[in-house]
Amino acid sequence: MADDPDYSLLDRGGVSAEIFFPRPDPSPTPAGATDHVVEVGDGVSIAARRYEIDAHGATIVYFHGNGEVLGDHDGIAPLYHSIGTNLFVFEFRGYGRSTGSPTIEHLVADGAVCGERALELLDADGFDGPRLVMGRSLGANPALEVAARVPGYYGLILESGAGNVGRFADRLGLHPGAELDRLVAAHEAKLATITMPTLIIHGLFDDLVPVDNALATAELLTASEVTTELVEGAGHNDLLLVDPGRYIESIARLVERAQA
Repeated sequence: MADDPDYSLLDRGGVSAEIFFPRPDPSPTPAGATDHVVEVGDGVSIAARRYEIDAHGATIVYFHGNGEVLGDHDGIAPLYHSIGTNLFVFEFRGYGRSTGSPTIEHLVADGAVCGERALELLDADGFDGPRLVMGRSLGANPALEVAARVPGYYGLILESGAGNVGRFADRLGLHPGAELDRLVAAHEAKLATITMPTLIIHGLFDDLVPVDNALATAELLTASEVTTELVEGAGHNDLLLVDPGRYIESIARLVERAQA
């Protein structure tokens, strides 16, 4: 891509200090899961946990939301297992067992490294099913980077995703200007390279990432198929509580197409 997005502009504008909420993760590795460490450069390592159900089934490489850590997914993984899908969760810098300090620039760049390493680990361990990438909330940013930059993934899933840089910058009060215009244009050009089938799951009552943000992100993709599941009565963090059946069934349909 001729003009790569310079996400460090958002960090220089003070975004990182306002949006990241890292916390430790003392959780032990649960039965049926394996923990991994991915080196992303500068002596920084990202922790990951793979919840395994079927080496021949699909695997979702998953980037969590803000304030979340690996152990938060110990109770969620069985939902993915119910549709025969492995779940491979990656943290952000400074979260849980991961080192370093989180920034928007690193959040995106680390996503590509982790997305590539996930494929290598799956191949090495004999997991031969299709791979999909998923991002929840802030995790939409590394997921979009993987979808745009890393070959080998069949589909993209965005849950309550914050992937529209222009609206993101506006919400945080960043002043418009030539630099921001270039960032927005480069980010949107990157999203336009994403052609894989995409599923967007979003709560209609989401007041943190309004649904029109998610729909605007979808319009920037050139995906062959974009499916939107807009959940009535759901906000930003309660999709699984409001309608868990619809949530997992929509993912199952995309996984089934990947396996076919």
